[in-house]
Amino acid sequence: MCNPPDFRAGIRARSGLPSDGLTILLRQSDELPVTGLSVSQAHELSAKGKTVDESVQQLQHLSFSECLQREGACLRRDAIHTVQINLGRLCNQSCHHCHIDAGPQRTEIMSRETMMLAVEFVRCTGAGTVDVTGGAPEMNPNFRWLVQRMTSDQRHVIVRSNLTVLLEAGNEDLPEFLAKQQVEIIASLPCYTEENVDKQRGASTFMRSLEALRNLNALGYGQDDSALTLTLVYNPNGPALPPAQERLEIDYKRILGEQYGIAFNRLLTITNSPIGRFASGLRKQNEYNSYCLLLEKAFNPATLRHVMCKEQISISWDGFLYDCDFNQALGYALGNERPLRLGELSAREIVLQLIGHEITIGPHCFACTAGAGSSCQGTLQR
Repeated sequence: MCNPPDFRAGIRARSGLPSDGLTILLRQSDELPVTGLSVSQAHELSAKGKTVDESVQQLQHLSFSECLQREGACLRRDAIHTVQINLGRLCNQSCHHCHIDAGPQRTEIMSRETMMLAVEFVRCTGAGTVDVTGGAPEMNPNFRWLVQRMTSDQRHVIVRSNLTVLLEAGNEDLPEFLAKQQVEIIASLPCYTEENVDKQRGASTFMRSLEALRNLNALGYGQDDSALTLTLVYNPNGPALPPAQERLEIDYKRILGEQYGIAFNRLLTITNSPIGRFASGLRKQNEYNSYCLLLEKAFNPATLRHVMCKEQISISWDGFLYDCDFNQALGYALGNERPLRLGELSAREIVLQLIGHEITIGPHCFACTAGAGSSCQGTLQR
């Protein structure tokens, strides 16, 4: 199903907690990390007039670094197989879950000069995949130039699209351009129902997204007999972990196919990171602490072998380098004494510094290691 079960209902039924209490599904005997506080003890706190979410604010959470130490793990970059290039924060949408606060009023976009440095960097890394993102990367005036440079190098190019941007004035021939360049499109469609999509992404977004998908299908995207790959992305519309990716993909294909005639190749499920606009929404609903605790409680050490930061580098619109797009949103730039920026050192010097480099971590890393794990390529464990 498109919406995960309401995990708050489960704990309310089991523990008798109030509706604004802890939003994770635990047994009475389960302990909250580090503190030793069980759900039954949390219930006692609520009986004294405190909601569990308020009590969570007083708890010492187990840090991500402590989780790694407990597992005897250290996250280092093994190689650079993918370079993700963020072309800016300009976007035709303002989605509630956006971790970089992209929108129509943002002015940050990557220049042609920085793109040229990015191309040089990609060539030096030998990365086989270039992942182009934003904002809406298609709104950068030099978007097509970058795509052509990367495909001419025989690299696999991914473009992360919100779909509706393909219908904007001036983009009428953009789907044909992407098809000609053999670009894989990873398109955000956070549900298969109109109500849920429009709630998260704005009025009329669902129907406009379907129009864009039909245009892509007509060009061969998502068709079984075509080499043009169309991938859809689901993320929860609230403070929950996503459902199982493979099962949800079956539902997506059945409902979008039967009701709307839409075809696509695969579905990715991505866990919302508690940063940016999504974090602001959680705080307004008094759910930020309990969501972070949900991620922490669901930490799965088996995902550590597959986290995307071990084989990927993220480049910001202004040329700084990051372990991932989430670190970019938080401003955790790579570099020891000074942040690494394209053009200030040779591409070769930068690459030599990055291989074997320890990943910069923080509490947001729990989003990538909770449950089945999460990455820009979906679930880490299947």
